This record gives sequence, C-alpha cells and structure tokens, in this order.
Amino acid sequence: MENKQLVKYNFKTKPFKHQIDALDASHDKKYFALFMEMGTGKSKVLIDNIVHLYDRGEITFALIIAPKGVYRNWVEREIPQHFPDDVPYRMIRWVSNPNKEQEREIKSVKDAFEGITIFVMNVEIFSTVKGRNVGNWLAKRFGSRGIVAVDESTTIKNTKSNRTKALVQLSKDFEYSRILTGSPVTNSPMDVYSQTEFLKKGVLGYSNFYAFQARYANLQTMNMGSTSFRQVVGFKNLDELNKKLDNFSFRVLKKDCLDLPNKVYMPRYVSLTKRQLELYEQIRKEALVLFEDGRLVSAPQMVTQMLRLQQILSGYLTTDDGYQENFETRRIDALLDICYETSGKIIIWSRFRYDIMKIAQVLSDNFGESKVAKYFGDTKDDERSEIIDRFQNPNSDLRFFIGNPSTAGRGLTLTEGHTVIYYANDFNLDTRIQSEDRCHRIGQNKSVTYIDLISEGTIDEKIVHSLVNKIDLSAKVLGEEAKESLQIKPKKSAL
Repeated sequence: MENKQLVKYNFKTKPFKHQIDALDASHDKKYFALFMEMGTGKSKVLIDNIVHLYDRGEITFALIIAPKGVYRNWVEREIPQHFPDDVPYRMIRWVSNPNKEQEREIKSVKDAFEGITIFVMNVEIFSTVKGRNVGNWLAKRFGSRGIVAVDESTTIKNTKSNRTKALVQLSKDFEYSRILTGSPVTNSPMDVYSQTEFLKKGVLGYSNFYAFQARYANLQTMNMGSTSFRQVVGFKNLDELNKKLDNFSFRVLKKDCLDLPNKVYMPRYVSLTKRQLELYEQIRKEALVLFEDGRLVSAPQMVTQMLRLQQILSGYLTTDDGYQENFETRRIDALLDICYETSGKIIIWSRFRYDIMKIAQVLSDNFGESKVAKYFGDTKDDERSEIIDRFQNPNSDLRFFIGNPSTAGRGLTLTEGHTVIYYANDFNLDTRIQSEDRCHRIGQNKSVTYIDLISEGTIDEKIVHSLVNKIDLSAKVLGEEAKESLQIKPKKSAL
C-alpha cells in the first residue's frame, strides 16, 4: 500500500512518542488494528487519525462504536479533550429512547455540514433490528467518505452473534476501518477471527471461520453418552498467526512506553465457615455428578453450578425456585480488615449485585455513607459521571468505589485509587484486564496493589488459574513474553 506522508497539525493534547508511532503506522491505512493496552491512549490515536484523514480530504464522517459503559466517555471526555479546536466537527450520540432534543440531534446527521461529523453508538444496539437498521443507513449514506471504528473490539469476537454479523457486514461499506483493544485474545486465539473480518473480509487468508479454526486449533472428537462433538483441545501455528496480525496492527504495551509504577499482587486467603463448607461440598458433588454422568450438559447448566459455588463463598445461595439463603461469611470481615489496614482510596470489584449492596452497607456503617459509592447496572447515568469526578478529586471524601467490572470496568479513569480488591472474580480475562487498568494508566504515580480474596481449594483458585493460563496464551498469539500481570500464586486448582 502506497505510504502517504503524515500530515502534521497542531495536536490539541501533546502526544507521547508511542502515540506518534502508532499514528505514523496507521494514518494512511484502509484498515488497521490498534492493539494498545489500557491506559496507553489509543482513543487519542484514533481521534488524531480521523483528523489526518479529514485534513487530506479522505473522509467527512466517522462512526465510533463502543460498549455502553465506554461510549459516553467518548462523547463527554475523549473527543472534547483531544479534537483540535481549529477543525470543524459536530458530534452526535445515538440513544435508544431519545427525548425530543436528542431526537433532533440524531436527525441532524442528514443535514449538510462543512466539517466532519462524528456519530457515536453503543455496540450493544447492534444486537437489535433497530440498531442494525440505523447502522446500515449510516454506512450506505456516508461509508464511501467515512471511517468506522470499534473500540474494545473483543465485543465482536463471537462469530455467531447477530451483533458481530451485523458489524462485519456494515464495515464493508466504509472506506476505512479500525479496531481498538488492548487484549484481542481474551479466551483463545479464535477470538481474533471476527475482529479482523470486521477490518477486511478474508484479511487473514480464510474464507470462513472453520477454515481458520482448522489451521490454528487442535480439534478432538468428544463422546458424551450417545452424543459426539468436536472440541478445541489446544492450539497450533501461533507464530504464523502473529506474523499475519503484524501486517495490519500496532502493538503497545504499557511497560514499554510508560513510566508507570509497578503492579503488586497479594492474594488474601479467607477460610470458610462450617455452614459454607457444608453447602459448598453439597453443590460441588451435585456439579460433579452432573458433569460426569454421561449426559450432554448445557453451558447454562455449567454456569449455574459454578455461580452457586461462588455465591456460597460470598455468604448466600439462590435456589432454582428463587429462594435465597444468607449465612455468615468471613470474606466481608477480610475486606473490612484490608480497608482499615490500608490508607488512601480503594476500588472494590465484584460480579454479584448482592456483594456490591452488602459491601456498601458494611463500609457505610464503618466509615460513613459519604465515603462510599456504588457503580453497577442500577446506577443512574447522571450519577455515574459525578461518582467518577468525586473519586478522582483528591480533596473529596469519597474513598470507596464499589463496582461491577462488567459495568464499570471499561472506559473509566480511577487513578486516585492505589488499592484494588477483587471480592468475587470472573472467568473473563477481558473483564479482569479492563478493571485492573482503570487505575494503572496514564496519570497514575503510585504503585497499585491488587488483592484477590481467595478461599483455598475452591472455585476461587480455579478462576485465577484460568485467567493466568489465558493471559499466557494471549501473549503467544501477539508474539510477546508472558505478561507480568496476574502474577497471583494460588496454592492449587480446585472446584
């Protein structure tokens, strides 16, 4: 591809060297992947790339697609902060149920504009017919003079989802395409296929996913009762896959470009009460019978059993009929001890709503209600920015940020926090990396301590082992040394 000279202009915010390098590598490419770790400023690189393309007369429209918890950040922070003042632009945010003013704003995209139009949508809307129709209309109308980008592109890693299919189809109408993520591989090397298909159909050299899978995965026929199926049991040719990705991507690791303080990992072991041990063993045996009796077990069944094991560790259990039993857990006491032992602001993550509510109540009782904030699905949109601003204000009395990493683990800057506690972990590597990097990013000037609450011989250890294995596999695909993150040393893997 012919290399066009990088147009120089006055950056609104001064770039780091690695951001200039990323821009230089991507600015003239029709399709490109910015594999930049959280906190290295990939949003700014995309914004500057958009401006360069506009300055050259290549585009007049940009469609930015991001997860729900992130796309507001583009509108409220990233674009206003980094878009040059001398470049005319208008920014339009899609909302599913707009009020009259928002409706007028959305419809204004049809109006002529002497400058560049930036349309921001949440990726989840593409799971709906309405979202897909809007996206397709934008692509047909503006694609030939536009760029489309998916931020946190692992949201389209599932080749079978309607969302992924819709976005892969939509991108074909755009002249330019970009994906942004710090961790393109979160479960397996298979994750990269649909992300790269969004950039360009067949860019990795395969006409369909199954041909790609056959090249890079080891498949084995598994028998369960009268049913047989093919299952991935390992991976191969990863060096080759890495070389292919290198042709249209730029990789940035925090440790290579930012003088950030160290991450410190400290597992805190928590013993179980007699009641917890009894219930855990009961559910564990039920799960083993379910998995080993020769029946084909559905994914929801497996997830349900593992969630129940985690619930027990948190001090409650929900039955099939909706009854919830609450009982004593030493986990909340361990958390409280850490909070008393530790100075400064603290971030606490849990995947369960029950945990978030319980933790908030206990910390409010011990430290005062004004020092505690909850950030999860129930948190109103107009409260979210206020919580972030208060937490980031060193003079504010807000000390404890309690969040669900699936809701609050993306797009937020929480660099005032130097201690992060994982009360209940998740098997999802992307969720873990994203939530870790809310505070370990540009602006952090102190070492960050990550504390995982772990009950020995339980699913806690299984989850941590799984996360460590996934991050090592990700490093192999991207041609890196095994990352220093997640250096947790659980005693053993167990169910």
